[in-house]
Amino acid sequence: MITLDKFKEIALSFPETNEQPHFEKPSFRLGKSIFATYDSKNNLACLKLSEIDQSVFSAFNKEIIYPVPNKWGKQGWTLFDLAAVREDLFTDALTTAYYHLTLKNKRKT
Repeated sequence: MITLDKFKEIALSFPETNEQPHFEKPSFRLGKSIFATYDSKNNLACLKLSEIDQSVFSAFNKEIIYPVPNKWGKQGWTLFDLAAVREDLFTDALTTAYYHLTLKNKRKT
């Protein structure tokens, strides 16, 4: 089980990452861009992945890792059930989300 404290520890370990509220939920950002949020009510993490990475991580177990069920899911936003996901798998996914955003930001400059 991934706790909020563990989520924060991992997310804030990345360079230049900050935590800010986003609609009453903690969000983790690189600059102004969000790569992860935490829903404490449902114990879910929402990570911004590429479509390919979303497919790969969801393949591990579609009951605990799955696209957000709307247009956001089609854009790579992926839910992780923090009560059930393994810590190493979640750490890999969070790292992937962070680096996906860093690459996207580098392309803009």
